[in-house]
Amino acid sequence: MNFRTATDELLTHPTLQDLAETLRISVQSVRQARADSESAAHREPPPGWEKGVLKLAEKAAAHYQRLAKKLRS
Repeated sequence: MNFRTATDELLTHPTLQDLAETLRISVQSVRQARADSESAAHREPPPGWEKGVLKLAEKAAAHYQRLAKKLRS
């Protein structure tokens, strides 16, 4: 593994698009749910958002574990 490949993999992270797809909502809905609760644009997050965030977190953790394993060998 070279420097570029390793750092490309290191800098990979979930995006708003990934979260929107996981939650089956639009990117705009994600942005509104993330907005400050005092903002007129704020909307409540979708039901079950915790499972979606957990899924993405576990996927990211597995990605970094694989990267670490490659770098050790």
